[in-house]
Amino acid sequence: MKKVSFAEFGGPDVLHLIDAEEPHAGPGRIRIAVRAAGVNPVDWRVREGQMLKAHPTELPAGVGLDAAGVVDEVGEGVEGVEVGDPVFGEGSSTYAEFAVLSAWARMPEGLTFQEAAGYPSVVETALRVIREVGVRPGETLLVSGASGGVGSAVLQIARDRGIAVIGTAGAANQDYLRSLGALATTYGDGWAERVRQLGRVDAALDLAGSGVIRELVGLTGDPRKVISIADLDAPAHGVRFSGVAGSVPDALAEAVRLISLGKLHIPVERSYTLAEAAAAHIDSQAGHSRGRRVMVV
Repeated sequence: MKKVSFAEFGGPDVLHLIDAEEPHAGPGRIRIAVRAAGVNPVDWRVREGQMLKAHPTELPAGVGLDAAGVVDEVGEGVEGVEVGDPVFGEGSSTYAEFAVLSAWARMPEGLTFQEAAGYPSVVETALRVIREVGVRPGETLLVSGASGGVGSAVLQIARDRGIAVIGTAGAANQDYLRSLGALATTYGDGWAERVRQLGRVDAALDLAGSGVIRELVGLTGDPRKVISIADLDAPAHGVRFSGVAGSVPDALAEAVRLISLGKLHIPVERSYTLAEAAAAHIDSQAGHSRGRRVMVV
């Protein structure tokens, strides 16, 4: 089978499309014929060697956590899913023609494989940081870097829970943030003052890692009310860095519920072939996205 792999840590040029042995579903696992795989910032952070504590990596290694596809092997002890079922979920080395998943759910009706591949890690992360930052219904959550996949999920999940949201993004994505129910403003010079003019901030999330931790602490008045998923230096400011996943099965169940109710939709901004994995990582690192990027197999 074809698979994206890297044999050394480094830039996008270390990624190569290779011929590899097919993986197989062990106990408690399923294998899917991958139709699409999500492109997440953690993918290139692992490739660069930034995440060795959270994601121990033995080289050579595959790439990717999220995928959607068709079940073609069911491991021992697995119930409730059969060969031929369309599913989405999380596993390992998902930039490939076949991948083993450790957590999965049946795809909601009306969702394409490309769309489904963009949800697993994104929704888990969104649910986790909303919980960790401790924001409550009736309060206001500031989301820095709000137009990407996690930001899109955070805005919609928070609004569903009765939490007001303020989002920062580039000028081209202001209408997009407003369509998700957020008060929107641009980043750049004077952004913190523009946020203040929009109202009080009870809690804040740093999703882009663009050096805004100090301002977020100033806006909330308390470093304990700020969470970052992107700035590894956040703890130096008393801010928690959230990088360890919670329950992916619970996140998938909530994603299915919200999608089925029409309360969660994350658009696919761009898709790539496996041979374009390096380009996908370059674009992901550049940021400025609207929704998700995915690999199409």
